[in-house]
Amino acid sequence: MENSTEMKDILQIVVHAFLRMKEVDKRPKCQFVHQNVSDVSAHEKNSRDRELLLQQLDEMTQAAAKMEKKEENKSFTDVMEYSPDTGNWYIPGLWNGTPPMAPVNAGYSEAVYELKKNIIQMLRSCESSANNILEFTEWMKSLWNAVKHENFIFSFRNSLVADAYMRLCTEFNKWEWEFKKEMYTWVTKSETRISNYGTVAGKSEASDMRELLTDLKSEAYTVLSKWETKLLDNLTEYFNKTEGHVYLVEQYREDFKNSAKSLRREMERSVLNQLTAASDIRQGMSKLDRIKENHTKDLEGRVCGLIEQCREKKVQMTDEELDKEFDKMWIQMVNELSFPEQKATDVITSVSHHLRQNLERKGSHVCELLSEKNLKDCGLEPFTYTGTQWVEKAKHTLRIFFNIKDHVKTLQNLADHIIKDCTQFVTEKLEKKNDYHETYIQEILNMIDEKLQNYQDVKKEREIEFEVSLKQHMCGCAAREFQKLHEEFIQMNDPKQCLNQNKEKFRADFKDVFHDRDQCQKKAEEFTNSCLKPAVEDFVNRSLGPDIIGEMLTSQKFSTRMSFQYSVLLDLFSKDDFKTYQSYICSYEEYVKKMILNHILERFSNQSTLFKFEDQHLQSSVRSINNAINKAKTEKSGDLKTFVKNVCQELGDKLVISQDAFGAFMILNKADQEQFAHWLTECVKDMANALGEKFKRTNIKMKLKQLDVNPQNELFTKLIGCGHQCPFCKAPCEAGGRSHTEHFTSLHRPQGLGRFQWDETNKLVTDICSSSVISDNRFRCNATNGEWHPYKSYREIFPDWKITTDASLQASDYWKYVLAKFNKQFAEAYKAEPADIPPVWEEITRKQAEASIKESFNIK
Repeated sequence: MENSTEMKDILQIVVHAFLRMKEVDKRPKCQFVHQNVSDVSAHEKNSRDRELLLQQLDEMTQAAAKMEKKEENKSFTDVMEYSPDTGNWYIPGLWNGTPPMAPVNAGYSEAVYELKKNIIQMLRSCESSANNILEFTEWMKSLWNAVKHENFIFSFRNSLVADAYMRLCTEFNKWEWEFKKEMYTWVTKSETRISNYGTVAGKSEASDMRELLTDLKSEAYTVLSKWETKLLDNLTEYFNKTEGHVYLVEQYREDFKNSAKSLRREMERSVLNQLTAASDIRQGMSKLDRIKENHTKDLEGRVCGLIEQCREKKVQMTDEELDKEFDKMWIQMVNELSFPEQKATDVITSVSHHLRQNLERKGSHVCELLSEKNLKDCGLEPFTYTGTQWVEKAKHTLRIFFNIKDHVKTLQNLADHIIKDCTQFVTEKLEKKNDYHETYIQEILNMIDEKLQNYQDVKKEREIEFEVSLKQHMCGCAAREFQKLHEEFIQMNDPKQCLNQNKEKFRADFKDVFHDRDQCQKKAEEFTNSCLKPAVEDFVNRSLGPDIIGEMLTSQKFSTRMSFQYSVLLDLFSKDDFKTYQSYICSYEEYVKKMILNHILERFSNQSTLFKFEDQHLQSSVRSINNAINKAKTEKSGDLKTFVKNVCQELGDKLVISQDAFGAFMILNKADQEQFAHWLTECVKDMANALGEKFKRTNIKMKLKQLDVNPQNELFTKLIGCGHQCPFCKAPCEAGGRSHTEHFTSLHRPQGLGRFQWDETNKLVTDICSSSVISDNRFRCNATNGEWHPYKSYREIFPDWKITTDASLQASDYWKYVLAKFNKQFAEAYKAEPADIPPVWEEITRKQAEASIKESFNIK
């Protein structure tokens, strides 16, 4: 509510009603005065007076602690009269939609009028606790401001709001996962179509790869738009409900709409990158496939000619004699065939180009920095940030407060985390053994940009050297690894090497044909083991990731970020270990990643849980193969080659059939079609049993490495949210969605846990952020360049954070208990002095601490 005229009108009515009251409560009032020690010392020149003031403050602190201990008010109604029947009022927004084009909401004036009448009636019937009109007027103004800005919601620990917000987050997370799961499935099918394009399993009618890619991108836009619309429609329908106190979270509607649009953009970028990479890699393989196909045709012709020559001798030849003839033919063939040299791409040059593109908008100084060092020389040593250049720009800050070691260490820790995440991304690409694609380095640069964007200090020009050196280091490391990957891929697909790899198989086929042996069973086994079995394993691995994620999301602790935060704090509490708390606070993302992985390992420690999903995909593949075989039988192709092609094409939307394996299988294949089909069906049964046993034997850690979709990364992204932490106490943001405009947390901690110390004593601070931001205290940190800044104006430094202003709000017993118990350890780790722990904190029991987090997260 932003209409100042309405506010004045209500205040006039209230004051008028106040004057008509007959009885005024004249109970004595206790005024609590808060003074900052640093403010006292700044005005006190005489050391004796200063000591006296400090002594007085100490006495006041002890008195306040006793008052806190003796506090009799235990519930909301102890301090305010409240009736659930008449005390709840909902004032709709002034605008019926998004201004400035939205019309005025007619319900606004009606609701305000009813509120005025109710206030007058209440003032007539109840007593006032104010001593004078000015005090009462000021109280009403403060209450009105709280209502206008809705700061009272989380300050009062309103369980209705908390429940409503939790339900909204839970529903949105379900819709979000449905969207992502659908896109994972769609991308898997599309990549299969691309991989099979131009092969025996290809079904696309596109004239070339470019046309196929265009068609798939167009289809992707359609699917993405469909699911974005569905997500937005679900939101609209949800907010149109009348039950569930949905109106209490109306202010978050736009945040969740933005999150839906952000998800669409993120998925679009990911999908298009995957399609482009798959298309380019397949197109590069097409030329090699044609060369290999020509080589196998040439080999088949030579072997058939050799068989005829041997048979013309009309003598019984031994296997040794056949081996000699085959080796002679092979050497001659290899010498006569043309094997074009496969030139490797200079990956380092490509990466350097993308790095310059990424940084070109940063100014000419960046170009100078990039020119100072060759990318080939970057990343050879562990990354270290010395801060030397920054020191030259910040000498004035050092003179007053700023600790350059802390700042450099913070940036170094940030760099270490970013490098670790990027290295994991590189490792995942290396394990897939596909060819390098430029989208890989683009993803790495995007990862670094997102991480740096979340860090306040690096947004400043003085840290551009840090960004450039970090990107150079990571790009240098990644470029060398990708160069090896690219060269290994070329070598693995080298036509001459592939031909030599199959030499012994060709020799055996040559002998079988020469001796007119029945090849049906042997060829069925070969086709199953070389073509079908790898394709089925690949299909299971590509499908298993989303299954694991879906199973994990059925757990309550993974339903929303707040539920996950509660489970994390409960887990920390059960371990009751300082190092674990320190790791959680100081290395939040790394700790959460490890915890998620541990939960996955624990959930699937019983092999039967995961095998259930593996067996579903295995049986689905077996059914598809058997259906393809039966369909091919009915078509009566007449020859084995056509029969096998029909089987492969029928499977082309689901399984990726290796072109190399198929080509090697078909050469010198004289098997009978009907007998081959019979043995193929039997071999598929054996394959299913063998794969089932293999899945049971393989441990969960090994399986996670083979998955296309990494469950740990996906769950981390889902549960960590934006990844922001309170700038003062390091409590993680709990806002739902992925594109919220403001960060908030319902459970702030004593600021000492976030490394904040008193200026003069270096003691860890026990204050909580919610009271600090309306106090006269000041703070200084890296973000303020070491300059003092008032807490009241904290949003000038941290504009994205919304910290509920409430002087009465205190840290939960949970964090009081933690800081009180590990006070000395935290002080030692932060190179500070232990905090002055209030005596009442020392008396908090484990049971009280555990109960407090349940209360904070509204756990019944």
